[in-house]
Amino acid sequence: MNLDYSVLLPSLPLFLEGAWMTVKISILSLAIGLALGILGGFGRLSKNIFFQKITFLYIWVFRGTPLLVQLFILYFGLPQLGFDLTPFQAAIIGLSLNTGAYATEIVRSALSAVDKGQYEAATSIGMSWGMAMFRIIGPQAVKILIPPMVNQFIMTIKNSSMVSLLTITELFRTGEMVIVSTFRSFEVYTVIALIYLFINSILMLLAYYLEKRMKVND
Repeated sequence: MNLDYSVLLPSLPLFLEGAWMTVKISILSLAIGLALGILGGFGRLSKNIFFQKITFLYIWVFRGTPLLVQLFILYFGLPQLGFDLTPFQAAIIGLSLNTGAYATEIVRSALSAVDKGQYEAATSIGMSWGMAMFRIIGPQAVKILIPPMVNQFIMTIKNSSMVSLLTITELFRTGEMVIVSTFRSFEVYTVIALIYLFINSILMLLAYYLEKRMKVND
């Protein structure tokens, strides 16, 4: 069978709508996941045993179970307990919690990689814990965590295709709908792949720019 991408031109608006839904879900999930990761990272390093245990349990559960199972529990399982979530809400909560679990370990590793002597030196000149973290430890940790965090963000964007199983018309589900009407599987899947590649390339370029700026400011 000859390839014919022209048959997909009438479906271009559908692909754009699906891509926008993917971007929207990804941005919200990444923002919430990053916030959870920062809180979790500090929780893992906290001297408070309660916070350590809660954070460890969170990481253990969400890194140890498949994202798809987590999404199904949120959308199909919780209604049995009286908690009804819309597909969009289940998608955001599931992706955010999953991303946050991985981001927690990234943040913890970055903070642990900074020499403890830096903190001791900061406190010796009268800096509070918050000030030392903001002005001394934090900037160094950010430089360390950018590459692995970008990798995690890219994984989250790609994993967003799973929310199509919750009946959300994001990019992948849009492609499935187009295939039904055009019977052009190869063309549709390659278009989907190119759109994902474009979105992730923007993220990689942004990360490269940030890394370069930080090196210049050293």
